[in-house]
Amino acid sequence: MSMPVGYEKYLAFFTDALDKMCKEMRFSPDILTESMRYSLQSGGKRLRPVLFAAMLDACGCDYEREAAFAVALECVHAYSLVHDDLPAMDNDDFRRGKPSCHKRFGEAHAILAGDALLSYAFDLLLREAVRGEQYLRAAKILSEAAGAEGMISGQSYDISFTGKSLGKEELITVYKRKTGALIAAGLKMACAIAQKNEQIAAEYGENLGILFQLTDDFIDEYGESDEAGKTLGKDKRADKLTCIKVFGLERAEALADEYADKCRVALRGFDGDACFFDRLIDCVRDRTK
Repeated sequence: MSMPVGYEKYLAFFTDALDKMCKEMRFSPDILTESMRYSLQSGGKRLRPVLFAAMLDACGCDYEREAAFAVALECVHAYSLVHDDLPAMDNDDFRRGKPSCHKRFGEAHAILAGDALLSYAFDLLLREAVRGEQYLRAAKILSEAAGAEGMISGQSYDISFTGKSLGKEELITVYKRKTGALIAAGLKMACAIAQKNEQIAAEYGENLGILFQLTDDFIDEYGESDEAGKTLGKDKRADKLTCIKVFGLERAEALADEYADKCRVALRGFDGDACFFDRLIDCVRDRTK
């Protein structure tokens, strides 16, 4: 299914901004810069920065002025993927059809690349936060989403729940924090800068994140590795807590439809043009990679 109208425009904006910032990176030793760039420039949907730009646009703001926030958001996401692929975590040799950072540079350098990407994200945020209260608020949103009450908590739950027979409450807790927190963060950051729609963005983003992780489970269980660009079937082999394990395919598909509906309900009352975000719901629900 094609992405919503405007997706390629926002993606092009972000790609240009990321390329510019990667060229400006000059850290030593050279392998540190190389491993950071490798992880940032490995492609992908760039969903989080695209959502950030699209929300700014929908709220009537100039998204091209906020490139640093978009790159900071992707730095946090990239760091999480580098660490997620490590042998002690999900132990995946491939990411977006290319060798994972630890396979390309070694495990130690991958850990350091992830650490550096997270630190670099906050360097960018701190530079922007001095512009005003709404920018400080946007920086705080990303900090909270990335930290011990957000994505890291979700990762910890994911590890703790592996090998256990649990239910919907535990499953949604993982999804909401591990995936939903950072997807919602980009939307909330944009609304904080625009100073409107933040609660709507929070509800929509959280539900979209849960929907995204549900469909990620479908892809891991039934997808094609060449299309997905990563090793598939590893969640089942590792006995991870997934929607397939908890519900089986038919009930899990129904749950995905339920969260797609929740996304649509969350958009009610949006102050601006919500067509992009409405169309994106179907794209996420029906994705195959």
